[in-house]
Amino acid sequence: MSRLAWGVLLVAALFETIWAVNLEYADGFSNLRASVVVVVAMALSVGLLAKAVQSLPVGTAYAVWTGIGAVGTAALGIVLFDEPVTAARLACIGTIVAGVVGLQLTA
Repeated sequence: MSRLAWGVLLVAALFETIWAVNLEYADGFSNLRASVVVVVAMALSVGLLAKAVQSLPVGTAYAVWTGIGAVGTAALGIVLFDEPVTAARLACIGTIVAGVVGLQLTA
């Protein structure tokens, strides 16, 4: 598997985190600036995912993309929006990280 494809997938997942976090700021798409960030980040995220699946298995790439996006969004939710930090929540986030790493190692 191409290291470049994994790098593209990582960037795609970072854009997924950007759009997901900005949904909070978009306030139901009533905030124009944040809404534009959401739409542009979504387009970049999906476009880069499409590029990555040219070299990576689609199931693996999609699971890694959503996993990184979910972990990034959950972490930023804790930092930016004062979302709860509990042992159970951190354990679940850790499980997602373990799954992402496992998929990358076995692809």
